Amino acid sequence: MSFRGHHHMVDVGDATLHVVEQGAGLPVVLCHGFPGLWYSWRRQLPVLAAAGYRAIALDMRGYGRSSRPPSPRDYDRRHTVADLVGVLDALGIGEAVFAGHDFGAALVWDLPQWAPGRVKALIQLSVPRMPVSARPPTEIYARMAERHFVHVHYFQEEGPADQELGAEPERFLANVFWALSGGYRYLDIWRHPSEGNGYLDVLPEAPPLPWPWLSQDEFAYYAAEFRRTGFTGGLNWYRAYDHVWNEKQSRPDEPVTVPTMFLTGERDPVLQMVGSDALKQMEAHVPGLRDVHIVEGAGHFVQMEAAAEVNEAVLAFLAGLPR
Repeated sequence: MSFRGHHHMVDVGDATLHVVEQGAGLPVVLCHGFPGLWYSWRRQLPVLAAAGYRAIALDMRGYGRSSRPPSPRDYDRRHTVADLVGVLDALGIGEAVFAGHDFGAALVWDLPQWAPGRVKALIQLSVPRMPVSARPPTEIYARMAERHFVHVHYFQEEGPADQELGAEPERFLANVFWALSGGYRYLDIWRHPSEGNGYLDVLPEAPPLPWPWLSQDEFAYYAAEFRRTGFTGGLNWYRAYDHVWNEKQSRPDEPVTVPTMFLTGERDPVLQMVGSDALKQMEAHVPGLRDVHIVEGAGHFVQMEAAAEVNEAVLAFLAGLPR
């Protein structure tokens, strides 16, 4: 699928990343989550470029045209932070604004500490800054899975989820996009038991496309990419949870002091799971927090579901940064 931007491959050391750029000016690096691609930022790239910014969207490691290492250990913080620093170095950028969604947000929260001097500000979507758990994440999710289906737990074993999702990529993508959107209550999935169920067994069947925020052509791009690559690379971000947790035992999180904006959908299941109190508590962990936006009616993919409102908030935040 054609796009009015510059597509190129960037060598970051032990991986090669697919990068899409548009515009010139202050760099804004856009980092997606699961199941995403650089294309998840298609409605932000031209808007940022038109406003005088250098918008840079990545296929994160494991996705799309970027390298897809097979080992979950290769998705820990040491590797994923090195990817982003490597992109800056390769593009001749000293300091950038970083925007993250989902797993991209979890990674970007750590950047000011792990890559000091390279982060001007943060634009974070969906995943608030949370304290590191006292126990390894997989132990917590395994306990939850004793009561109901938990996709994070199901994804941990290499093989079953890869095969299930890879066998029906179009069905999985449509159903998970719909389930996580503002049009469905994702936590209804928890009514299903873990035993005997795969993810497609518990996800709702999506209504036919197009939807107000996703056209048939847009969906076809995702389907073609994941049909080609499978989902193992994306699933490895889940399988790296304990690796990242272990890294943080010797390198505890520090307060995030760079200017930060947080934005989420009112119906985002992440917000429903952590509770609205988490946004208030985030202030203690993010002294640099300037703005919090909750978009009415939107779900997890807020930058697609409510692109105009997201773009307006992002541009207002960027305009307030010192140049």
